[in-house]
Amino acid sequence: MLGTVVATLTGLTVRDRKSWRVGLYGYNGCLVGVALPTFLEMSPLVWGCIVLGSIISVVSTLCIADILKTWKVAALTAPFVFTTWIILLSSYAFSSLHNGGLPHPSFPHQFIVETNSTENRHYVFDSLFNGISQIFLFSSLIGGILFLIGLAIESLWAAIFAVCGSFLAILTATFLMANYDSIHLGLYSFSAVLTAIALGSTFNNPSWRVLAYTLIGVIFTVIVQGALDTLLSPLGIPTLTMPFVLASWLFLVPNKEIMPAHRQ
Repeated sequence: MLGTVVATLTGLTVRDRKSWRVGLYGYNGCLVGVALPTFLEMSPLVWGCIVLGSIISVVSTLCIADILKTWKVAALTAPFVFTTWIILLSSYAFSSLHNGGLPHPSFPHQFIVETNSTENRHYVFDSLFNGISQIFLFSSLIGGILFLIGLAIESLWAAIFAVCGSFLAILTATFLMANYDSIHLGLYSFSAVLTAIALGSTFNNPSWRVLAYTLIGVIFTVIVQGALDTLLSPLGIPTLTMPFVLASWLFLVPNKEIMPAHRQ
């Protein structure tokens, strides 16, 4: 709530009132407000970081949007990712920021999966909705269902693509023999869900051609997730939604060339 309010108020300084009214300056601040308490121990300083990070997220949105305007691609959640990464990385330098929730820095190593891990009969069902709730950095069956209902109220197609994206991400990560617990918690699904919504319904009108394009994008997002997990493990910071950002940018830049009739 704090991040959303601060970012939205900061957005009042921008001349683009249309974007401000639809919340384009608030959602990255909202995610900053969710992420920092997840990975840092709460203190007055962290509250201050949320305020500062939410303000910076608006500045980052304007900066990234200006850079990307040549390709007519949205900033998506990149401002949230970059802002949060900087604050989390700084916690290793400042002892007043306690980063107990961050992953332990480690060098990449080959993961060996247990072949019988997926025998849990609730595995797919739980993972499906955990992947949706993980967009806001927590795993919850009920939370995922509630988020899906909210999506359906706003856009039925968005809800359908969210479910398809989460399910395909589970299948892809399982086929590639990723860590069972990570799959079950939705850590391989949340970026894929966002990619599915972006490619399938936000920036395109749903069609069979769009569906095929979206499914390829979702599979690639899972691979990007694994690659960024490996890349960032020595730094001890999470990937956040960067797999979604990178995969979506890659697919949205040539979007008008591949399916011009479906561009909104």
